[in-house]
Amino acid sequence: MKQPLAYVHPDAKIADNVVIEPFVSIDHDVEIGEGTRIGSSVTIMPGTRIGKNCRIFPGAVIGAIPQDLKFRGEYSIVEIGDNTTIREYVTINRGTAARGKTTVGSNCLLMAYVHIAHDCSVGNNVIMVNSSQLAGEVVVDDWAILSGMVAVHQFCHIGSHVMISGGSLVRKDVPPYIKAGREPLSYVGINSIGLRRRNYNNDKIREIQDIYRYIYQKGLNTAQAVEIIEAEMPATPERDEILLFVKDSKRGIIRGYFPD
Repeated sequence: MKQPLAYVHPDAKIADNVVIEPFVSIDHDVEIGEGTRIGSSVTIMPGTRIGKNCRIFPGAVIGAIPQDLKFRGEYSIVEIGDNTTIREYVTINRGTAARGKTTVGSNCLLMAYVHIAHDCSVGNNVIMVNSSQLAGEVVVDDWAILSGMVAVHQFCHIGSHVMISGGSLVRKDVPPYIKAGREPLSYVGINSIGLRRRNYNNDKIREIQDIYRYIYQKGLNTAQAVEIIEAEMPATPERDEILLFVKDSKRGIIRGYFPD
């Protein structure tokens, strides 16, 4: 349903049952899937692809050009999956030549004032709480939760099922399944509550805890911990995911917490 006070470019591809409220602006080269609702005063710019049954609240701006001085006007896009909620004044910039696109998965919740910069990759079922911010080329894996006012440095990688406490500054990679907090950002335990909510049993949670004891609590450096885990712990999907994340980390993983 198109509101007469909205502007929709004639070349935009909008499913028949999309709801468009007053004062929305939808430019050319935009695709919006069925069942999506676009709130008042939303701006959707060229190169935006939005899936089915999304809800976009007033004031959001999706598909603006990157805030990157290296951007030279190259063609790029934003892709958003299905059933994702984008609250008030969220901003999502399209990609640059680095990746060509910024992506947000399905079933995500981006709360008010979230910013997702150019070339970021946000997985499925991710929650970003009010005013959390991603710099360019950040990767956030499935089921991660970034609490309010979390700021993530460019190129960082946040693993799956991670919980990051409010107000944190993320300067290094955050491995899967953990809670991170304090300043500087540190490992503070396994995200056991989140894992139980997602049907991980106690044996699997203990396995993950044992892996991180080697990485963070036995006085080993990262290379030593990886070597021992590979030699002494049986291969499982969780073990292999953690090891691959650590080995592939470009910025290095966050530190352990050592109380004064």
